[in-house]
Amino acid sequence: MAGASPYEREMSQKALRLLPETSDPIERLRLKCLARGATGIKGLGRSFRIMDDDRSKKLDFDEFKKGISNCGLDMEPNELTYMFQAFDEDNTGKINIDEFLVKLRPPLSISRQTVIQKAFQRADRTGDGVITTDDLRGVYNVKQHPKYLNGEWSEDQIFRKFLENFETPDDPDGVVTYDEFYDYYVGVSSSIDNDAYFDVMMRKEWQI
Repeated sequence: MAGASPYEREMSQKALRLLPETSDPIERLRLKCLARGATGIKGLGRSFRIMDDDRSKKLDFDEFKKGISNCGLDMEPNELTYMFQAFDEDNTGKINIDEFLVKLRPPLSISRQTVIQKAFQRADRTGDGVITTDDLRGVYNVKQHPKYLNGEWSEDQIFRKFLENFETPDDPDGVVTYDEFYDYYVGVSSSIDNDAYFDVMMRKEWQI
């Protein structure tokens, strides 16, 4: 198990290839997030929630624009206006953060959703709804990891580094929720066109 890093690199490269051909602002934002890695959309969500001072889970246009800017995503003013208006369906001048982020995710087939769920259940050995280093001890064998073999990292250090793949950039807490796990593989999924191949990859990665 290697955190699906080869697939993540392919996802980033594919997003960068598609960007010049894409004119729809929402799809462009999605591709720019994916180009930054499987946690790119999660990073945008974190930026939005920082903007949400009153914890209403809603943003006005200025907060929305600032959140995207703080995440380092370069969007034209007309693209920002289009996106905001598209999601401000009731014309209140505010958009729902969670709804926006859900619609920003690349779509997934039922079969892919199912195998992601099975992989999470396999990794969550304690059944408490989160994955921690203790869970990984029964799933992820570090004995062949290069940094373990040369004595540079301990078993716990490798586990923690592995979990960081799934967490919000620059904000790891050592605990991976289902949403974090799901969002990571939604990103990876975007680089794999074939459902059967994605299924085989997930089953091999998580020994399902």
